[in-house]
Amino acid sequence: MPADFNLEAFNPSPLWRHPHVQTVLANTLRPTSGAAFHRLRLDTPDGDFLDLDFSSVDGVSLPDSAPLVLLLHGLEGSARSSYAYEAYRQLAARGIRAVGMNFRSCSGEMNRTATLYHAGKTDDVDLVVNWLLENQPGVPLGMIGFSLGANMLLKYLGEKGSQSAVRAAVAVSPPFDLGRTADTFEHGEGRLYGLRFMRDLQKKALLLAKRNGNALDIERILTVKSMREFDEAFTAPLHGFRDAEEYYALNSSGRFVRAIGVPSLVIRALDDPMFVHDVPHAALAGNEHITPALTPYGGHVAFAEGRYPRKFRYWAERQAARYLAVHLIE
Repeated sequence: MPADFNLEAFNPSPLWRHPHVQTVLANTLRPTSGAAFHRLRLDTPDGDFLDLDFSSVDGVSLPDSAPLVLLLHGLEGSARSSYAYEAYRQLAARGIRAVGMNFRSCSGEMNRTATLYHAGKTDDVDLVVNWLLENQPGVPLGMIGFSLGANMLLKYLGEKGSQSAVRAAVAVSPPFDLGRTADTFEHGEGRLYGLRFMRDLQKKALLLAKRNGNALDIERILTVKSMREFDEAFTAPLHGFRDAEEYYALNSSGRFVRAIGVPSLVIRALDDPMFVHDVPHAALAGNEHITPALTPYGGHVAFAEGRYPRKFRYWAERQAARYLAVHLIE
């Protein structure tokens, strides 16, 4: 851990410590206010587009020379999800600008092509990073990812290794093994989370089939019973994977952790209700560039502190902003 960064202890109230309570309350009550956005659209080489939301936090004026952080959101989220707002506020308070990348189909407008996004689609991330580097010359660049976006971030950093132009990064609540995540979504309370995601994705699959006339088996896609079945019927064939198992194996962030070559803070709650027994402890501890922040409690993209839910403070976004400030502000 860098000498000038000390991870603050996470102290959730015993009243709200249960992982499902943390997850539901935090992601319901975290305020979506205090920021405005300027949207910029990038065209992709395959004829699609990516929408970027540059944030402007109320009461904070930052120069164009201030460090910039690229935010990657979670499954079926957006650059304006509640955790993104909290991250923008925390970063701005420390003199850091932020821009959120909306994955294909997640900006409020359906994308043009028959391709969506998935947990390992780092070519779009690379396109955005390169555009930012070209258009923000000399500006220190960091990244932060949440959930699926955290998986994508760790995979991207591992692919780039020590050649990454990103100076520092933070992954919040990443899955490390997508296959085990799919298993979690098939049982108990995890099934409720999986069904919610699956229903949203089924709607997009139907839109893609109608607009693009692709050869996907839409009847099968609309009758699947789990996220694994959905990935088998939709995600894998749409993006050129043999099956769901190959998709999971090639894109799980755990296999990329050892190759990461830039300072990275990895925040995960060991009671995260969406992931079970997937943390690669040895790989995290064995990479000198990684600062693991593994907490016994915290739920999924939650980490809420305080006795009164309406007055919760959000530990993960605060630690992320503190860590990025240490590495980006000279």
